[in-house]
Amino acid sequence: MKSFIAVVLGLVVTCSVAFAQEDPPDALIKKVTEDVLTIVRQDKDIQNGNSKKAVELVEAKVLPNFNFQRMTALAVGRDWNKATPEQKKRLSEAFRTLLVRTYSNALTGYKDQTVRFKPTKMQSGDTDVEVRTEIVQPGSKPIQLDYSMEKQADGWKVYDVVVAGVSLVSNYRNTFSQEVRANGIDGLVRMIENKNKQLEASDK
Repeated sequence: MKSFIAVVLGLVVTCSVAFAQEDPPDALIKKVTEDVLTIVRQDKDIQNGNSKKAVELVEAKVLPNFNFQRMTALAVGRDWNKATPEQKKRLSEAFRTLLVRTYSNALTGYKDQTVRFKPTKMQSGDTDVEVRTEIVQPGSKPIQLDYSMEKQADGWKVYDVVVAGVSLVSNYRNTFSQEVRANGIDGLVRMIENKNKQLEASDK
């Protein structure tokens, strides 16, 4: 759970505004951190387990600034090329919903975490960078939290999150690969959609 909380905290901080192309990604993360953390700290409904408000927060702050198609492709791995355009669309939508539900559920467990930023190695003209941070939790060791980000025409987008050295998208790859081998791409879509239904039902 602590890892998921760290991911959520980082994602919300990272994605709380549309990225302006003239600013480096690490500066933008720092700029919005305190504003977002203040909102979360003051929202007692989310802290008390209001999943609906947590989902709305994640959808408003995270979705516009993530490349979910690339995240899905990385999570599916080589099997991505076997999917039809329609299957890719359904996979991306289902995986996006899964991540939103997972993050929003973890967000309700937020307490007193803070973010510590580390120097970002970035050269002029770079279009793919890693932003390194730590989540500091009272009474626990800091959790390393890194963001893989790419620059697109409409700004910087996150395409992977690495928690304590473990890639979020790679963490899904073995499960997804096993499902494709057993039941094909459609089986993987059904598996993710069923998981989303379970998470939605548990929120009610």
